[in-house]
Amino acid sequence: MRSPPLTPDQLLASLDALGIAHKTYSHPPVFTVAEAVRLRGQLPGGHCKSLFLKDKKGGLWLVVALEASRVDLKRLADALGAPRFSFGSAELLYQVLGVRPGSVTPFALANDADHRVTIVLDRAMLDRDPLNYHPLENDRTTAISAADLLRFIAACGHNPRILDLDIAGPAESCS
Repeated sequence: MRSPPLTPDQLLASLDALGIAHKTYSHPPVFTVAEAVRLRGQLPGGHCKSLFLKDKKGGLWLVVALEASRVDLKRLADALGAPRFSFGSAELLYQVLGVRPGSVTPFALANDADHRVTIVLDRAMLDRDPLNYHPLENDRTTAISAADLLRFIAACGHNPRILDLDIAGPAESCS
């Protein structure tokens, strides 16, 4: 990340500039899925989590799935043909994606100017409408359609790998 990271307002303005419909809800900061579940009430759509991972060879990955998905890091690495995964540090997360722990989101790809991160999306998540993510900070949630999420990712210069995360294993094919 060369320049200062986008603010949530700059992110939302970039969504507007791309013609991407979105709706943002404010709430107290949340740091875990459990906190988000307690605070969101009847907010519709797919509620998601994002994992910032580093592989054994230094590759960086952003895995985005429905909040209830179980992500087995060993099976996921095997399915992606990647070396063993571990979680990326808070410092690396901020350096590359410009967000802090608790605010990890696919919207942070806007800050990945060097395209260091490989984005992996859960196929089941893309069947939900809308999808809900933090807009770079964890005191808001922004709803967006799956098609518009894919448009946003493409506008950031990334090509997502789409995978069935619940069955990710060595034989799973990725797109």
